[in-house]
Amino acid sequence: MYKKLSIIIPVYNEEKTILPILELIDKVELDLEKEIIIVDDASRDGTPELLSQLNKNKYQVFFKEKNSGKGSSVKIGLLVATGDILLIQDADLEYDPRDYKILLQPILEGKADVVFGSRFQGDKPHRILYFWHYLGNRFLTFFSNMFTGLNLSDMEVCYKVFKKEVIETFVYKLKSKRFGIEPELTTYVGRGGWRVYEAGISYSGRTYQEGKKINWKDGISACWSIVRFGFSIRKSNK
Repeated sequence: MYKKLSIIIPVYNEEKTILPILELIDKVELDLEKEIIIVDDASRDGTPELLSQLNKNKYQVFFKEKNSGKGSSVKIGLLVATGDILLIQDADLEYDPRDYKILLQPILEGKADVVFGSRFQGDKPHRILYFWHYLGNRFLTFFSNMFTGLNLSDMEVCYKVFKKEVIETFVYKLKSKRFGIEPELTTYVGRGGWRVYEAGISYSGRTYQEGKKINWKDGISACWSIVRFGFSIRKSNK
């Protein structure tokens, strides 16, 4: 039934990690064809040069002329993807592609339409870093759940996996340019009444010295996005 997995990778200034993450993705063995879509958000380091050297028959690479945020990069990837299942993958090595199998399992078994990874569930290894980030993530998830009616444990997680038919119901409506894409996608999923599963994943978070980009301002923006989309996105009659 499912033949192709589209892996969407938004990239910004990841010259140290982009090739290692692609190598890890290549090593993952699946009973699905892998379509790898990379969207560079006008990186200012050596990332564009590395991407320009990739095999064009193996990777689809899109270069944005201006930096406009992760959300806009994700939307480009979702729009061009042709897979039966779509998965979002960060390029920073915080998330391990070896978790693909556990993420895909509920969809392949016909139980789910959408699967969220969770850094707070399961027995996978997690790097311990910032208490306030942890608290912020839990608060944002709780706040989001109030608007969506879902009982997720990790709304802000990168790993979100969708059946193609789910994405087709709202991809042209996506508005978020930056990290607001996480609550926006979650709100559309919740309003759509889709079957949602969570899967515990491993997590190797980065420090700011190692290149972590999200900060407290993005947390405030996420709160606004939750409220904004919570009131503006109507329940779907799919």
